[in-house]
Amino acid sequence: MRKHTIALLCLSSISSFWLSAVELTAPIAVQQPYTVTSANGDRPDPYYWLRDDSRTSPTVLDYLQRENDYFAQYSAGYQALTDKLTDEIIGRIKQDDSSVPYNKGDYSYYTRFDTGKEYPIYLRKSLKDGTEQVMLDVNVLAAGKDFYQVANMRVSPDQNLLAYVDDTNGRRQYTLKIRDLRTGKDLPDQLTGLSSSIAWAKDSKTLYVVKNDPATLLSTQVLQHTLGNDVASARQVYEEKDNSFYMGIGNTGDNNYVVIYLGSTVSTEMRVQDASKPDSEFKVLAPRQRDFQYSASHINDRWVISTDWDAPNFRLMSVTDDKIGDRNNWQPLVKHDDKVFIEDFELFNNYLAINERSDGLRRLKIMPWDAPNKAFYVASDESAYVMAFETNVEPNTDYVRYVYTSLTTPASTYQLNMKTGEKQLLKQTEILGGFDKDNYKTERVWATATDGVKVPISLLYRKDFKRDGSAPLYQYAYGSYGNSSDPSFRSVALSLVDRGFVYAIAHIRGGQEMGRQWYEDGKLLHKINTFTDYIAVTDYLVANQYAAKDKVFGMGGSAGGLLMGAVANMAPEKYRGLVAHVPFVDVVTTMLDEGIPLTTNEFDEWGNPKQKAYYDYMLSYSPYDQVAKQAYPAMLVTTGLHDSQVQYFEPAKWVAKLRTHKTNNQPLMFKTNMEAGHGGKSGRFSRLAENAQEYAFILNLLGQTK
Repeated sequence: MRKHTIALLCLSSISSFWLSAVELTAPIAVQQPYTVTSANGDRPDPYYWLRDDSRTSPTVLDYLQRENDYFAQYSAGYQALTDKLTDEIIGRIKQDDSSVPYNKGDYSYYTRFDTGKEYPIYLRKSLKDGTEQVMLDVNVLAAGKDFYQVANMRVSPDQNLLAYVDDTNGRRQYTLKIRDLRTGKDLPDQLTGLSSSIAWAKDSKTLYVVKNDPATLLSTQVLQHTLGNDVASARQVYEEKDNSFYMGIGNTGDNNYVVIYLGSTVSTEMRVQDASKPDSEFKVLAPRQRDFQYSASHINDRWVISTDWDAPNFRLMSVTDDKIGDRNNWQPLVKHDDKVFIEDFELFNNYLAINERSDGLRRLKIMPWDAPNKAFYVASDESAYVMAFETNVEPNTDYVRYVYTSLTTPASTYQLNMKTGEKQLLKQTEILGGFDKDNYKTERVWATATDGVKVPISLLYRKDFKRDGSAPLYQYAYGSYGNSSDPSFRSVALSLVDRGFVYAIAHIRGGQEMGRQWYEDGKLLHKINTFTDYIAVTDYLVANQYAAKDKVFGMGGSAGGLLMGAVANMAPEKYRGLVAHVPFVDVVTTMLDEGIPLTTNEFDEWGNPKQKAYYDYMLSYSPYDQVAKQAYPAMLVTTGLHDSQVQYFEPAKWVAKLRTHKTNNQPLMFKTNMEAGHGGKSGRFSRLAENAQEYAFILNLLGQTK
């Protein structure tokens, strides 16, 4: 392992002049005896001391700061490149931009960004006289704060109040606030320790929120608060006792019901209340059962339900209001198709719009209620693309709004006349800096996995790209929770593509790109498929001369960071560098600890290590446990001190162990954002600057300085 010659000094305590004259060495964490006990085996963990739930230990904070100082000194060597990339990436953003307005009630609602400002401004305009009103200026709310986020907001049915939830440290524990839109002032009512869900009753004075457990951060209670009452008297209307379930609250699209959403990895349940009767009981739409999932929306006295009941790729069914409570009352609406996965749907008085996924692509299908045989698809001219619903709040219309995007086409909002099939482009995101989509090409190719399965890959490269095996490759993937990595436009990627990179999205198992079975084949005791699929994609792109074998870079975040950690152990020689953002890398220890947020919710994703079969399997791929004495690629690892999804100490321990095991001279960098959580910094420019920092790390490894 290379010893970068540096004194472990706190950078803030010495002058920049002295720092420039001193070479820094990689921080080496001390080892302290500790054993993680389990019925299925005990494991030594000499870096367990890096866990500090209070985030106040001077020893831990000092170590994290020394790692930050080490990265700062390393990256200072290519600071000019980082600055250039930052300016370039931010320069593509139209800073004074706004969203496409949508009408609801007496107003048109939209979001605007102002030049030079980090945060959005939420506005509405009167449909009667055109008067514009600022509902929330997040720039004002965020002033003086290291981190600030408004995670959700809901206008009351009478349009006079705005309920919103905010977070000031990135830990995703929110505070509810209510703004009187007639005065612009916040009411004294505030509830804390919440998830981001909000719902209103029709009386515009009754609000519903979800309370989190203060220790595990799991969502446990639905509270009903009446404006003007003491917040301590908020009434519990539901409590979830099964700690494997997540919980949320919301309103149906027609606003006639308040809905409690309950879901685990393999089961869901919805409880509904007439929004005009806030004192009434919540009724179960259909009781939960293991391996039974559904979601529903409401229109014209009936519920339309998407369910995997005898339908792995989901089908649509319906039930009238007076027959809820028993799924045997559900009636077939759209049958199951083993080649088409139903992703989402929107309800209109005269039409049903379905967002489907087939051959790894998302497309829209429009079906008239009175003539289902006349259903049609919205066409695309590109081989790899994404279509998804935009905001649709008015059911009594012939128009549906959707977003179309691809790796070469910026997000484009369309309005489709479902009666005539005519579509109108309402807005396409403007990309500055001389962007011309005709300079780029997107392609869909397929790699063969170790078991013969074909894995789709979405590619982006310049039109003048030559497939001769000389290009650098940036390969992204996620591959967990059934979350699909769609080939949508990413303006930041142009900074690599314009420098000769091939940008690849590997649609590996564990996502849901190819239907529900694609997910099932990449979780629990099949999880290793996720990692071998990723490596197979790399092998395919190198063998088919899309990339040079010594210029391959991988990136993943969170569960995708687990992917990076597993790949680093399994095939380190195939990657020049890996970037792991907020990586979930200490799988067994975390899943043994039910006091850590998210653990119990995810036994059906990863397995419960209290069972020996799962313990052994998870241990076989856990990146922290499988670190070996071998050469590793260059690595950049990031985390957030206040991360509630993947605790900072997982990547901290992983990096500490890697430092004592790696046998080569490749850089290993670890950066902790001391003011943020799982999603990184909160401002739009701050996040883009982090992209530039990552890309500069990669380009510097290739010796590119411009």
